[in-house]
Amino acid sequence: MTEDLEKREIAAEQEYVDRVYVQLEASARNAQQLAAEGHGRGRLGHEGGLVERDAMVFQAAKRIAQLDAAHEGLVFGRLDLDASVDTEPRYIGRIGLRDAQRDTLLIDWRAPAAAVFYQATAAEPAGVIRRRVLRSDHRTVVGVEDELLDADAETDLPIVGEGALMAQLSRARDRSMHSIVATIQAEQDKAIRAPGKGVVSISGGPGTGKTVVALHRAAYLLYSDRRRYESGGVLVVGPSGVFMRYIERVLPSLGETAVALRSLGEVVDGVRATRHDEPAVADVKGTARMAELMRRTARQQAPGSPTEFSVFWRDDRIVLDRGVLGRVRRQLMSQGRRNRQLPRVAHALLDAMWRQVRGERGRERGREAFNDDMLTNPDFVDFAAAWWPPLDAPTVLGWLADPEVLARVGEGVVTPEEQRLLTKSWAAGAGLSVEDVPLLDELRYALGDVPLRTDADHDRNDTLTALEGGVDLQELTTASEREYAPSGRAWAPPTHRIEDDGFAHVLIDEAQDLTPMQWRMVGRRGRTASWTIVGDPAQSSWPVPAESAAARAEALEGKPLHEFHLSTNYRNSAEIYEFAAAYAGRVGLDADLPDAVRRTGEVPRELPDTPDLESATRAAVAEVAASVQGTVGIVVPVARRSEVNAWLASWPELADDARGARDAVDSSVAPSGEDRVVVLTGLDTKGLEFDGIVVVRPQEIQDESATGRATLYVVLTRATQLLTTVG
Repeated sequence: MTEDLEKREIAAEQEYVDRVYVQLEASARNAQQLAAEGHGRGRLGHEGGLVERDAMVFQAAKRIAQLDAAHEGLVFGRLDLDASVDTEPRYIGRIGLRDAQRDTLLIDWRAPAAAVFYQATAAEPAGVIRRRVLRSDHRTVVGVEDELLDADAETDLPIVGEGALMAQLSRARDRSMHSIVATIQAEQDKAIRAPGKGVVSISGGPGTGKTVVALHRAAYLLYSDRRRYESGGVLVVGPSGVFMRYIERVLPSLGETAVALRSLGEVVDGVRATRHDEPAVADVKGTARMAELMRRTARQQAPGSPTEFSVFWRDDRIVLDRGVLGRVRRQLMSQGRRNRQLPRVAHALLDAMWRQVRGERGRERGREAFNDDMLTNPDFVDFAAAWWPPLDAPTVLGWLADPEVLARVGEGVVTPEEQRLLTKSWAAGAGLSVEDVPLLDELRYALGDVPLRTDADHDRNDTLTALEGGVDLQELTTASEREYAPSGRAWAPPTHRIEDDGFAHVLIDEAQDLTPMQWRMVGRRGRTASWTIVGDPAQSSWPVPAESAAARAEALEGKPLHEFHLSTNYRNSAEIYEFAAAYAGRVGLDADLPDAVRRTGEVPRELPDTPDLESATRAAVAEVAASVQGTVGIVVPVARRSEVNAWLASWPELADDARGARDAVDSSVAPSGEDRVVVLTGLDTKGLEFDGIVVVRPQEIQDESATGRATLYVVLTRATQLLTTVG
């Protein structure tokens, strides 16, 4: 009887869903016709037609992208309300749709009318009698899950299913994070719909949905104030390339594409770094003291630049020695950022030289003639250009590979041992690390933008224009930049100026891991922005929390704070999280312990240490992979990553599951959709989840850094179904 009831309800919902998809296709055709009409306007041959074309094509393209993204799981919710609220059921979906008569077919999940779908509870039903979640496979409704919220209401509505949330939690994971629009819980919805101004802080322990809630908040903000957030831009920053590729489908699936997703190694325009420094080096590069080191470095004279210039003019020998040049340098530096002084350099040098003109013949000729003679003197032109060249951040950072330069600028800022670590890092030739990127940004702001040539400058084409530093943007890629670029990639000069770095909204995930220098880098992009900050202090990989907290406070200074705490662990089974929580208590972590909502009966397995680590790992991975349908993560100490990855490639029983896993050892590479088994380090697992986890030599993961306990705690909370430790 129950089965027949469910089939009838599914059939009824399928009929409505089919109707919605018919309208979706009609809306898509209308958008395509609008685009075609817009292109037609561009053929009118006048400026007004071109403007109209651009506007129409842009709007049509946005709508087409939105409609294309909405196909999967388009209709996911239904509300049946008390007659005093609404006599018709409300259907909730990824986007809003109206029929040909302009009647509402589907309510966008972000619209005020849909809010009650997430906020109503049995204690406070808010006029909702029944809340229904539709589960679909593409366009086909495969199930319904109901909640009767108002048990006192007089109704004959059927109630089907065992709860949508539990159905969602039990599904197998794949290589991407998915939208939770159908199962957003009330405490999550409050954070999503929080005020748009200021800072929304979302905290909570592992598995509470902080990341996906924050992404849904970004989609909600874009919906609620599209002009502001699309024109100013939304920046989403996460810990790694693997993580960013894991979450990249969430916002498009919600109809939003106007968002910049960047890992911490990609925040600076034109830079992409994926390699991490070893922990001791990373700890030095992340400290706030590096801001002063970069400021000092940006003020240094370029290595190899001339230190003296002399010339005879009329009856005088004019000399620019170290003392004179030092005074000119200090004068220029006092007026602002180094590169912004390029237009003043020639004039400042000429002023210092003119003061040395004593002879009667020279004075009679006058200052204008002196300037003309110097600016046509190739020796002076070459000197001025070499003494104060336009500088870029990678070139200046490269100076610090010289121990003498680092010792000079680092005195009183970094210790001799820290200097040794830094010099070794920069001299190794491995290219930029993720930890170098904030240093590049610091230098970029200390140096300032290189002034760009205007059309008038090109027309002048004279020596003074060249000395004033008017250069084309493409000329900024120098040989030294190419030498310092990561993995042979040339540094791409910024496509926008420093003043254009700001965004309308900044979302930071795994915020507890940001170093002080990373907070400075991200803070520059959010000075006038609203913020969403997601984190859990117990999972922090930064060893000096007070220093990071001070940098965070500076980045957010003056912005009102709205705090939300998530208390339910939806990811882990209770057995897995009890194991992880016990570890946190044993090693003294002050962990936020959310409640896990489901039990599986599968207790984590701890395999003893063994000399044959490969065989033990192989058996553990094979067992876990055979027991779960979704993804399996093998988490290893950094020093063992290549070794375990080589093992995996040689295990025939896992060859298909591990396709591409050799690429996964590089955290810049997101495993493809076919990859089911991957090898990752502890830090690589930040923000990710797997059906099964095999942790190889957990003690080594704990011991490999000052924050290794927190890293291992993170690793132990990544599994949804099975957890095994080896050795």
